Amino acid sequence: MLGYFGPAGTFTHQALLTFSAGEAMPFGTVAEALEGVRAGVVEAALVPIENSVEGGVSATLDILVNGRRLMIVREVLLPVQFNLYARPGTALADVRRVLTHPHSAAQCRHWMIDNLPDAHVTEGGSNAAAAQEVADPTSKYDAAICGEIAGTTYGLVPIATEIADNSSAVTRFVLVSLPTEPPAPTGADKTTLVAYMHADHAGALLEILEQFSSRGVNLTRIESRPTKTTLGSYCFSIDAEGHLRDPRLAEAMLGLHRICADVLFLGSYPRADGVSPEIARGFADADFAAAREWYAGLVNPEDD
Repeated sequence: MLGYFGPAGTFTHQALLTFSAGEAMPFGTVAEALEGVRAGVVEAALVPIENSVEGGVSATLDILVNGRRLMIVREVLLPVQFNLYARPGTALADVRRVLTHPHSAAQCRHWMIDNLPDAHVTEGGSNAAAAQEVADPTSKYDAAICGEIAGTTYGLVPIATEIADNSSAVTRFVLVSLPTEPPAPTGADKTTLVAYMHADHAGALLEILEQFSSRGVNLTRIESRPTKTTLGSYCFSIDAEGHLRDPRLAEAMLGLHRICADVLFLGSYPRADGVSPEIARGFADADFAAAREWYAGLVNPEDD
């Protein structure tokens, strides 16, 4: 059974339905969903990891690296749009208290200022939980900012539609399991890892980046996260184009292992958008194979 960041009606639930129609278990928080995988309650869990407007989801990034090792085996991209939902009979002018998820609040901030400047927005655990709360006739909240699946699931009606400040927003979700053999390379893959510096010094981040650039590996995401040890101690969460079995990425990871205090591999998996990387001259698999063959000839020259 798969798990997901719930309750039913979240964008995570909607993303899960794009590839699985089987029974799934909702969890109240990202932490609970990932701990459910660690404990064997579910085989894998789908959680949000990145948004095109708000960036990385801190809870997911941090929980992935703390505790029993986990691995990303799949990603899903979901365009997200927000509506303002309320109980039947509620007018827009009646809305004084709004409940929603922090990322949703951020993505609808300007619309709220322009259209409901006097409304108080409370940030809660999920869009679906907000819709569920507003559906209660005794709720102190008048409306919820959420997606269509959440609003309709809990019997609410839209009193304003398409209220996101960015109409092209996309959220990225990842399916996380216990460590397993990564899916086979497809030619359009992504690898997630976390690099820990030996010490904070001038050029430390540059040393990490050079391991990728010198092998022709492009990064699709990099952000610093606190190691939760001492103030000012950070690690780097990275998404790189390519698969663990690609020679260029394998050499980059070997380089990271040489210069870093630790490198945490979080999975190689197919890119949801199917985009293959642009590989510069000298960095294709055949180029690495030819270089190894040339070097082997230098080390062990054949007898004439």
